[in-house]
Amino acid sequence: MTVEDSPTAATRAPSIISPPSLVELAAATLRRMIIGGELLGGQRIVENRLTHELGISRPPLREALRVLEREGLVRQVPRKGVIVTPLTLHDIYEICTLRAEFERLAVRLGVPVTDPARLRRCAQALQRMGDAVDAGDEPGYRECSFEFHLSVVGLSGHQRLEEAYRSLQLQVLMSMALNRRARRDRETLAGDLARHQRLLKIIEGGDPDAVLAELAVHGDRAFLDGIETKVDGHTEASLQWLRRQRENQEGK
Repeated sequence: MTVEDSPTAATRAPSIISPPSLVELAAATLRRMIIGGELLGGQRIVENRLTHELGISRPPLREALRVLEREGLVRQVPRKGVIVTPLTLHDIYEICTLRAEFERLAVRLGVPVTDPARLRRCAQALQRMGDAVDAGDEPGYRECSFEFHLSVVGLSGHQRLEEAYRSLQLQVLMSMALNRRARRDRETLAGDLARHQRLLKIIEGGDPDAVLAELAVHGDRAFLDGIETKVDGHTEASLQWLRRQRENQEGK
């Protein structure tokens, strides 16, 4: 057996990781533009402008758009081309209610926290949020914010619950982008970070009822002001939910 054939040599051989392709880089950039609110729901994707901005030709851009279409971030519209997928009022209702139920279940299962490693994961996610604030990276901040909330769900130690929450990632991030645009004049990223720091401190206190009470007011609902005039897709369920949200806000 030669050295090359030996199992030890094989296990020591360095793995070769291919650099990201133009398609992957373009898809990642477009994804961040949508999450960051640079490309808004319903906005048409202008290929000529993006090929110039991204410095790529049309074939990789179109392939990147197909990737985003599979993810549900963009869609083809007859006679209009590719647009950023708009969230409907029913979409927002489903995303917000499902996310809230996942987080409440996680708190009931995971607080008080018995595994210090789970709290460290929350603290590390919070640190990355702070780094994004320092860098002025708003799309990155939102991604880190989602990871923080995912780590809160992870307090439950319930793998399937965490996987279900992660499956909502892109939809939650699009909803976050709507919320952040509405709050931009009312709250800085640093202010948003402070709310998350307060939430973690309450989690560390170990009282699940206190955590649930904080979660109930944690997310500013400013983006719901007049939302029914800004999006389509009204359903009776979504309109009833919207009324309850406003009644709860007025009762505080």
